[in-house]
Amino acid sequence: MAEAAVDVLRDHRLEPEGGVIVGPEPLPSPHPRLVSVAGDHPVPSAGSDQASQLVADLTHRIGGTGRVFVLLSGGATSLVAAPVPGVAQRDLSWMFDALLTSGADITVMNAIRKRFTRWGAGRLAKALAPARVHCLIVSDVVGDDIPSIASGPCAPDPRSSRDVLALIERDGLDPFVPRALRELLRSPSSESEPPPPNDPAFANVECAVILGNRDALEAAAASARSLGAAPVRVVAEPLLDDATFTAQRLVDELVRFREAGLLDASSAENPDARFACMLWGGETTVRLGAGEPVPGGRCQELALAAADALQAEAERGIGLTLLAAGTDGRDGNTDAAGAVVDATTWSAIVSAGRDPAADLAEHRSHDALNTVGALLRTGLSGTNVGDVVVGVVERPVTRQADLRR
Repeated sequence: MAEAAVDVLRDHRLEPEGGVIVGPEPLPSPHPRLVSVAGDHPVPSAGSDQASQLVADLTHRIGGTGRVFVLLSGGATSLVAAPVPGVAQRDLSWMFDALLTSGADITVMNAIRKRFTRWGAGRLAKALAPARVHCLIVSDVVGDDIPSIASGPCAPDPRSSRDVLALIERDGLDPFVPRALRELLRSPSSESEPPPPNDPAFANVECAVILGNRDALEAAAASARSLGAAPVRVVAEPLLDDATFTAQRLVDELVRFREAGLLDASSAENPDARFACMLWGGETTVRLGAGEPVPGGRCQELALAAADALQAEAERGIGLTLLAAGTDGRDGNTDAAGAVVDATTWSAIVSAGRDPAADLAEHRSHDALNTVGALLRTGLSGTNVGDVVVGVVERPVTRQADLRR
């Protein structure tokens, strides 16, 4: 995003006066006046605190003047997270880590986390006011809810502290939010409260979602068609539920997709099509138990559960392949974007000496899939529009010959 912004400015014979780029790892800066640093993700630590301070220094330099571009993508909640006054860093980090194990979706997590972070819930807009702010957003949130994406640093929070406390109690998230933070919601201080929706700070702020999960799915569909897939179906309903439950549903849908006569239907469109394709997008959830975290992520857990479902289909699972991956190139706390599985993956894990059922139950998807080379490692993509799942149905070779006749 920063590279594109610099290019656009140059097209208009302009240069940035300054800026800060924060990502999950240090990257070269596209301009000498832009500082590139690494924050921490998905749990904030010293790197995020340093990034937060650099943003603060920049807002002081801006001094409420000029035109400011805030280029926002998913992950910024943690990458620039520092505690608001009255919140201890250890409590903030503990809460981030705990909520990741809670099974709560991203909208609920960010509704809670933004109340305690330095730039969440419109606080960045407040610090930049009255400068003209253009917040251009790459969305990783289902439904593209602007106050939820990256915890809405330039958008007012529609919830009050009491609303957030009620949300925590409604969803049974009390064990995942430290008592001190819940008490701060009950009796908020003027320093800890974000600006209200009617604050004048938002008068000169324009927020726009410029890219989202649907764009990734449409691009993937176009790529599949260019590779000769027919038909290609993009599922409109977003993925939201538990990863293991979702995996079974997607395998069922993929089996029905094939049994609906899709290969025959594709013959008129592309008689030489070797495979058909289904695409889903969104963000599933995983609820972890107590104990030390293990390597894994929601895409890897979905993939391992899909491997189980595919092998359970017996002959109906043959010729079906499923990929689940995060578009940012990193799933959970691992170096993998996700994984690719088929009907042989589960038995291959067994043959390698592991118990995939136990691995799935204890959320050891990374180790199980790594054992058989099923992990997908792409490196960081530089953007984040949620997760994608790709289901491929291969056309049997004998069937291709029949169609040609």
